[in-house]
Amino acid sequence: MAEFTLELNDDQKQVRDWLHGFAADVIRPAASEWDEREETPWPVIQEAAKVGIYSLDFYAQQFFDPTGLGIPMAMEELFWGDAGIALSIVGTGLAAVGVLANGTEEQIGTWIPQMYGDPDDVKVAAFCSSEPDAGSDVASMRTRAVYDQAKDEWVLNGTKTWATNGGIANVHVVVAVVDPELGSKGHASFIVPPATPGLSQGQKFKKHGIRASHTAEVVLEDVRIPGHCLLGGKEKLDQRLARARERAASGGERVKNAAMATFEASRPAVGAMAVGTARAAYEVALDYAKTRTQFGRPIIDNQGIAFQLADMRTQIDAARLLVWRASWMATTGKPFTSAEGSMSKLYASETAKKVTAQAVQILGGNGFTREYPVERMHRDAAIYTIFEGTSEIQRLVIARTLSGMPIR
Repeated sequence: MAEFTLELNDDQKQVRDWLHGFAADVIRPAASEWDEREETPWPVIQEAAKVGIYSLDFYAQQFFDPTGLGIPMAMEELFWGDAGIALSIVGTGLAAVGVLANGTEEQIGTWIPQMYGDPDDVKVAAFCSSEPDAGSDVASMRTRAVYDQAKDEWVLNGTKTWATNGGIANVHVVVAVVDPELGSKGHASFIVPPATPGLSQGQKFKKHGIRASHTAEVVLEDVRIPGHCLLGGKEKLDQRLARARERAASGGERVKNAAMATFEASRPAVGAMAVGTARAAYEVALDYAKTRTQFGRPIIDNQGIAFQLADMRTQIDAARLLVWRASWMATTGKPFTSAEGSMSKLYASETAKKVTAQAVQILGGNGFTREYPVERMHRDAAIYTIFEGTSEIQRLVIARTLSGMPIR
């Protein structure tokens, strides 16, 4: 078991510097253009694929880093470059995590490579969980998966929303209800292969921030997929449902549902994304405060500015520490007895919103214009307290974990 450390080793430092260079040289120069265009930055994703960043091998290396710091380090550097473009580069990862968390070895080996494609023909994948009436309330999910035993096929019907890469993905991972009576415990995850009839893109959302990342509805109309596209297989599902039915009446041991298994694994990574955006805004504000003069001196000479920057840096470092702790715990198999994963996501997300708002304030009128990147960073930061579990949901998870009570 790797000991917890705050010092990156030489290999990690080399990867960090490589990612930082890509973020500075490729992502940042393109950030404003793709934010304005509100389109998937395919050329940037292809560049990432050519150098090996957008690939299964790269994320596998970071995911299996024994210290747990590979993924958060990578997320922070890429999102330091730009949140919208970075999310387009890493968005496929959520679908991949869905397969890793719930799939068999054969499914992992079959489907994850198809999510990425290759440098000459890059692909993306989508994880589809949220619905118009079921965001945080996953028990209200309506998308149904019905097994056709005669054909060994699953038939999916429903509408998913807020899906990153939804509709443009080569592979969609869809969470659906297989047993409505079990609520969130009656869910399962399915692979919808490329070009499957019945799957279509619904509304594409025009968003406040992360505009370079494609977000849309996914409509499923009598989508038939082979039985082997059920992640984990039917035998495992039947066993899990049987256990859930036995425990439903007694309120016994909690059985994780497919969507929550994915989100729990990814929350510290989202926290790292928020840290990257916050750090980027802080650095712009610090540089501006040291060079901008008013009344004959740099504005950082004023305590009102200097103290804000001190607080911003302190909060960023504290957020990173929480993210690293949760990531290390997850990798080394230590249980989140105090909801440490949710803690890291909550604090880092709130820090990103606060720090980017302070950066806009420090830049004054310039911070409100698109001539400076903090305006875009502030818009991007708003998503961290919303997606993959709102801040309110994180607080609920933490409170329930600490108290052992069914707080509502």
